[in-house]
Amino acid sequence: MNYYEVVILKSPQSALTYQSEENLEIGSKVLVSIRNRKNLCEAVVIKSVDKPSFKCNDIDEISTYFYNDKMIEISSFISQYYVCSLGEALSIFTPYNKELEYINDEVKYDSNIQLSEEQQKAFSFCEEKKQALLFANTGSGKTEIYIKTMEKILNSGSNAVLLMPEISLTPQMQNRLEKVFGQSVAIWHSKVSKKRKTEILEGVYTNKIKLIAGARSALFLPFKDLKLIVVDEEHDESYKSDSKPRYNAKDLSLYIAKKYDIRLILGSATASISSFHKIPYYRLKQTFYETRKRILFDDSSLELSPKIINKIASTLNNQNQVIVFLPTRANFKYQICTDCGKSVECPFCSVSMSLHKNDLALKCHYCGYTQKIPESCPSCNTGTIHNLRVGTAEIEERLKELFPEKSIKRFDRDEIKTDTKLKAVLNDFNNNKIDILVGTQMLSKGHDYHNVKLAVVLGIDSVLNMNSYKSRERALSLLIQIAGRSGRKGEGEVIVQTQNQDFFEFYMNECDYEEFLSGELEFREDLYPPFFKMAKVLFAHSNGLKVKDEMDRYIRILKKIENIEVVGSGQSAIFKLANKYRYEIILRSSNIKALLTALHSIDSPMATIDMDTNF
Repeated sequence: MNYYEVVILKSPQSALTYQSEENLEIGSKVLVSIRNRKNLCEAVVIKSVDKPSFKCNDIDEISTYFYNDKMIEISSFISQYYVCSLGEALSIFTPYNKELEYINDEVKYDSNIQLSEEQQKAFSFCEEKKQALLFANTGSGKTEIYIKTMEKILNSGSNAVLLMPEISLTPQMQNRLEKVFGQSVAIWHSKVSKKRKTEILEGVYTNKIKLIAGARSALFLPFKDLKLIVVDEEHDESYKSDSKPRYNAKDLSLYIAKKYDIRLILGSATASISSFHKIPYYRLKQTFYETRKRILFDDSSLELSPKIINKIASTLNNQNQVIVFLPTRANFKYQICTDCGKSVECPFCSVSMSLHKNDLALKCHYCGYTQKIPESCPSCNTGTIHNLRVGTAEIEERLKELFPEKSIKRFDRDEIKTDTKLKAVLNDFNNNKIDILVGTQMLSKGHDYHNVKLAVVLGIDSVLNMNSYKSRERALSLLIQIAGRSGRKGEGEVIVQTQNQDFFEFYMNECDYEEFLSGELEFREDLYPPFFKMAKVLFAHSNGLKVKDEMDRYIRILKKIENIEVVGSGQSAIFKLANKYRYEIILRSSNIKALLTALHSIDSPMATIDMDTNF
């Protein structure tokens, strides 16, 4: 009889010991029974052990799937650094399949891309540095550099992965990659059907698919010989997972690349401050098309002021397209009573309900609760409800009233729910079938359309005024990304509605983003990342008093630990979520080991740990 330690996939518990008459390889995926669970659980063999003093259950089934040494090593790092169990860390990987053998076909690829002199310099820099930041202005042609690098890697017989924020996986990028790499490339993200994912995995297992372009989960596929990782829009915060394990795919890419001698290119027009500080970069400013962009400002309190409406009208009259950005979806973000001043809140979360007129409902964008629109204020029963902070659906409605003969579409998570819908809307916009596209941050994600001559930016102040040390970086990066969608070829205009014109005007017109990052680094020194590590410990429970006591207990414990600092604590910004009360502690340290030791010492069932928090 053989004895093995196994970890249960997706489970927070530590390793358990089982027995088997079979001689199993480390990394084998198996099925085991656990007390109090009806169904068998998926598990991974991580260690062979001596016969224990206690009685062991049998391993019930042995699958043909396995996790190789690299997957286990990376998962061990994730478990340690992001403070989760090994089973939770391993669960983000797709295992190898013993039944399918890799093939070594000699397909050669030719992109026929001729790089400019500046692009060639950037290409050579990225090749020489092994792990490099391609700090490239919008429209400077970083995609061509990616493709030339991928072409070289695939022609050497190895694999490559291109990571992108999920909504950037557009038909445009897919078409460009398929034109060069044909059936050897596949697109991978959450909206891809289960059937298609099975087909893609079979292609990866057999090495017929050599290049994956996908969201962060693409990093964890079973490649035969991964030799290149490209992280496009590397500044994007969607690379950070908001569920356990709370890893950052960009940071993990850097760790994997260094540990296993893999080439890495991080690319962005608005590089993140951490990458700018830590990684050798090449600044690519020269754009492919000659563009001239005017940045205009509007300090009106009206969402669609006469100045903005006139700009939209003149752009449409010239047969050009318009994008309108705002950070809030639905019709209105807040519903406030005119008598008592209270907002209409979700009964399960301490957030305002959002008005969705077409559904005749108020919806919570956090837990999904929906209710009918109240006739009067639920708090005082007398006041009427006043709508505040306009959303995408409301702007779409108003624009349709102003320009009834024009085609106006919405581009947000309420409207774009499937991959098919995403492709349909972007194809229609690309083919000039849509005149105005109204959307949230999805609009900023690298779409490249040459007939957009006006970008309207509403609500940017709500990003700048967020209670976060990252608020300036987020707001300016977002504005530059949205502005980059206008005038990709020829002239373009951007009109920004803001009460903070001086800040945006200086960095948009007079100062390069590189200078902004240098100044921001000075501000953050001795205070924030990238000079310090920060973590958030979130406590949540249905009993508000119990959870506050738990937070207070850990504040006392953590304050006694050397080399870490409690820099903030109290109610979370969203105090109640899905009927649970939430408190948090923010920790800071320049000593990673001390911080991780402190975080691993927290064993409260109410606590969730977020290392490198994006607060």
